[in-house]
Amino acid sequence: MRSFDGPHMTYVYLVAAIIFEVIATSALKQAEGFTRLLPSLVCIFGYGAAFYLLSIPIRTIPVGVVYAIWSGAGIVLIAAVGWFWFRQTLDLAAIIGLALIIAGVLVVNLFSNSVGH
Repeated sequence: MRSFDGPHMTYVYLVAAIIFEVIATSALKQAEGFTRLLPSLVCIFGYGAAFYLLSIPIRTIPVGVVYAIWSGAGIVLIAAVGWFWFRQTLDLAAIIGLALIIAGVLVVNLFSNSVGH
C-alpha cells in the first residue's frame, strides 16, 4: 500500500483549501453582510482555513499555478453550489465559460511542467 508522501500531500492540502473556500463563500451569501452570527463565523473560519491550507502547496508549486487551480476550481464549484443549493440559473454563456475554466485547470495540471508531477 502506498502512503501519502510530500508531492501527494501537497494536492491534498490544495483540495482541502478549495473545499474550505467553497464552504466559506457559500456561507457568505447566508451571512447577509455579516449580520447573522453562525454563517459569519463559518465564513471567518472557512477563509482562515482555506488561506492557511493554500499556503502549504505554494511552498513547492509556483504561486501562479496554485492560485489558478484554487480559484478556477473554486469558481466552478461555487457556481455549482449556487445552481443546486440557491437555485440560481446559469445560461449557456455561463456554462461555456465554466467549461473553459475547467479546461484551463486540466491543461495546467496535465501538461504544464510548472506543476510538480
